Amino acid sequence: MMEVRTRDFIHSKDDLYFASTNYLHPEDRIISFLRYIPDENGEREKNGKRYSKVGSDEAFAYLRENHPEYLYHSEVANVDMMGVPLDKVDKIIKPEDRLKTIRKGLDKKVSEDIREKLIDLSDFFHYIAGIDYNYLGISGSTCPGLQKAEISDLDFVVYGLENHKKAINAFKKYHNQEVEVGENENKRKIILNPIQNEFWQHLYEKRIKDDSLTKEEFCWYEARKFNRGVIRGTLFDILCTRNMDEVEGKYGDTKYIPLGIAQIECTITSDLKSMDNPAVYEITDVKHLDGVEEEISHLASLTHTYAGEVLDGERVIARGKVEKVITEGKSPSYRILVGSTRESIGEYIKLKEKPV
Repeated sequence: MMEVRTRDFIHSKDDLYFASTNYLHPEDRIISFLRYIPDENGEREKNGKRYSKVGSDEAFAYLRENHPEYLYHSEVANVDMMGVPLDKVDKIIKPEDRLKTIRKGLDKKVSEDIREKLIDLSDFFHYIAGIDYNYLGISGSTCPGLQKAEISDLDFVVYGLENHKKAINAFKKYHNQEVEVGENENKRKIILNPIQNEFWQHLYEKRIKDDSLTKEEFCWYEARKFNRGVIRGTLFDILCTRNMDEVEGKYGDTKYIPLGIAQIECTITSDLKSMDNPAVYEITDVKHLDGVEEEISHLASLTHTYAGEVLDGERVIARGKVEKVITEGKSPSYRILVGSTRESIGEYIKLKEKPV
């Protein structure tokens, strides 16, 4: 089985582009989500062909109608999922390889402006945060080469939980400051800025589809994460992907049984994995407020909005799908999953006391 991590892209033999959403995969396919489909009227272009980006509902509908072999029912998660069968894999596109290619100037479709910004971002995390270039990458539409001419944001990837923590801390410490990167004749000064006012409305509309968070609350949470910033007018994310030696178990040794919806109050005891996908928070002192009453030991989120949302020691409110977690050789446990759908309607993790 080929090694595929979260945020890798897969190009299929049917000319479909999928983004991997897992570290562990079944023997016959790669768990991933359809992102781009061929479309003669599409806004994106690659090798003379045009493509369109698809959302959750569109992706499932497209596959049901055109390529049902990419859909299956997962006995592990107890939900219908999508994934690329191994015999349909054309190419695995890795963020770390794409960044190296772009840095060297080997992809002429990437504008010089974006190339320079990616060089500056990777140099910042190398020289200022002390992270080896091999642990840096670029995902999102730039990974498969399907970015628009005007790129709105850069999905920058840092591999390794501790490396990601270093990256966040470096940005938090040195944002809005000139720092020196590079060596010898390539030495130069760069500045990374936090999110500025003109970007907040765009991000809020992109992420929040209900009234779970007001715009003011959303902005407050996002601003303190320092996992998102601006480089010379372009948004960037500092995304976390684990190294494979940080991935435990094998596919299928843990199963998730949905039990219903619950709302709880709890205290965060560990946020180390809160920027991963899924984001994971260890919790204690649980008080049930509504719904299914099981002994919840942790929270998980599949949506970027609630990654890094709360911190160690904070008292929070969470609402989502309760799942029984059954792992070989361990006693069963229970978690609340936030983001069982991409839009996360009615699901959230936030402070008990409003921040604003």
